[in-house]
Amino acid sequence: QVQLVESGGGLVQPGSSLRLSCETSGFTVDGYAIAWFRQAPGNVRDGVSCISGNDVSTYVANYLKGRFTISREKDTVFLHISSLIPGDTGVYFCAAEPLRLLSIASMTRLAHFGSWGKGTLVTVSS
Repeated sequence: QVQLVESGGGLVQPGSSLRLSCETSGFTVDGYAIAWFRQAPGNVRDGVSCISGNDVSTYVANYLKGRFTISREKDTVFLHISSLIPGDTGVYFCAAEPLRLLSIASMTRLAHFGSWGKGTLVTVSS
């Protein structure tokens, strides 16, 4: 049973950095894409970043490059966010899906993920 548990959210100051964690269990990460999505208040859920479980490829949404990076250590996937702005406020979700024909970029843009965590809230405010 695929399980994803996000952590690391909280109230942070603009300009600071944050590292979110997604602890995975119940499946072998190597054959999966693990992605981060975020949902700002009143908005739809947007794909932020993704990593293939074999670490061959990573994806970050164009408008977030330079501030968002993704990494993996064993069964935990991290989302590193720097220079936080109020627009980064939202619930951040982790998602997993087996790697098949689509690129991880396409998977993320299409939200082509079947397993989701419950999310962790990030609030950027002074």
